Amino acid sequence: TASGARAGSSLAHRCHQHSTAMLDVPFLPFCAFLGTLGLLCVAMVGTWCQHWRGGFSLDGSSRTFNWHPVLMVTGLVVLYGTAALVYRIPNTWSGPKLPWKVLHGSLALGAFVLTVLGLAAVFRFHNAQGTPNMYSLHSWMGLGTVLLFSCQWAAGFGAFLLPWAPAWLRALYKPIHVFFGSTILMLSAASCVSGINEKLFFSLKNGTMQYKLLPAEAVFANTLGLFILIFGVLVVAALARPSWQRPDSDSPASRQVRDALGG
Repeated sequence: TASGARAGSSLAHRCHQHSTAMLDVPFLPFCAFLGTLGLLCVAMVGTWCQHWRGGFSLDGSSRTFNWHPVLMVTGLVVLYGTAALVYRIPNTWSGPKLPWKVLHGSLALGAFVLTVLGLAAVFRFHNAQGTPNMYSLHSWMGLGTVLLFSCQWAAGFGAFLLPWAPAWLRALYKPIHVFFGSTILMLSAASCVSGINEKLFFSLKNGTMQYKLLPAEAVFANTLGLFILIFGVLVVAALARPSWQRPDSDSPASRQVRDALGG
């Protein structure tokens, strides 16, 4: 009957609201967890290269290569993910937007600088050892991600930071910028994970240290790869969550935020 259908619909709606409330997580605790996870990824990749791969140097040896994973994970994943979440901070929803634009662009630029240094480290190592460059799927994926990242930053700078960019251009480009922001982060995580796996295959080949025997280094590095993927997925999930997105400046939600914050 109609009344039964309405009752069933009402019950389903209440159940949906209840399940949504159960899954609701405040933004700031989520950011604290995500920040801890990001720092853990940086600490783990540094520990891996220092403890198992011999440390760091600039002499063109394998210790020069070790800068590559550290800088890529730090810049292309953790710092880039941090930059992507700037506009999800509720304090950015009121007042002038320019300081937050500058912070977002600066963090992304810092990530790009670390990434370029990471590429320089691996090219220096390959050239010193006589190893060919750009022959693996990992290298293709990584360089493609960096090139896409550079185009994203340049286009974002031109559209959102230069004062003479027209409003219609910003409105047109904004969803494209957001989409490629998430895409680049997931490509970065995938590139880092494939690089970790490739390094383990190349390094763990002898005696009891074979990769297939899962020595301690393999367990540690595989865990690092999982943490990198989790970090990337959580950042993308935060970017996609409607309640954490900055409201439009003329929307009722934005006006309520400004009133609540005294703006």
